[in-house]
Amino acid sequence: MKHLKRITVMVLGGTVLAIGIALIVLPGPAIIVIPAGLAILALEFAWARRWLRSARAVLPQRPQDVASLPKKLTLQSVLRSASFLFRQVRRTLLPKRKFR
Repeated sequence: MKHLKRITVMVLGGTVLAIGIALIVLPGPAIIVIPAGLAILALEFAWARRWLRSARAVLPQRPQDVASLPKKLTLQSVLRSASFLFRQVRRTLLPKRKFR
């Protein structure tokens, strides 16, 4: 049963995360869907918990009245999102450097 739960969390969380990444360039609430996918994956995986923690630190805290403004897709927002994802993948795949 533990393997079945892990596979279910992986498929469901991975799907939600992939949809969120696609919503970076498509119209939609990527800023909500990506953390939701990471939260689902964080139930079983430590790397997802680390990504979720760093995503919370990166995301700015916006006042409620700004949330009603339409979302603009700019080159800066796409580059910022791509660099965040690249940085997280690099941190996950490469071992930590040991400083002397």
